[in-house]
Amino acid sequence: MNAYDILRKPVITEESMNPVYDREGNEIKKYTFKVPVTVNKIEVKKAVEEVFGVKVAKVNTMQYDGKVKRMGRFEGRRPSWKKAIVTLTEDSKTIEFFEM
Repeated sequence: MNAYDILRKPVITEESMNPVYDREGNEIKKYTFKVPVTVNKIEVKKAVEEVFGVKVAKVNTMQYDGKVKRMGRFEGRRPSWKKAIVTLTEDSKTIEFFEM
């Protein structure tokens, strides 16, 4: 699996795009991606560093179960998915893909 297969798509929501600040008032560079359920934090870190050319400080992952949905009398399930929140180091550049 190459780096582009690991980073399926960015999660662009209001909450994920809001800036996060530390205690001194410096902005923390955090970016959110949708990734396959089978990958781990190390693979996500290597993929982000390879694709965007930045240094990753840490990776947090969250796993979501698919919702049960109904269509009339038939019941189905959306697929389960995983979200990775990537924090960059202070000296690394921002990812232009997320800039508005």
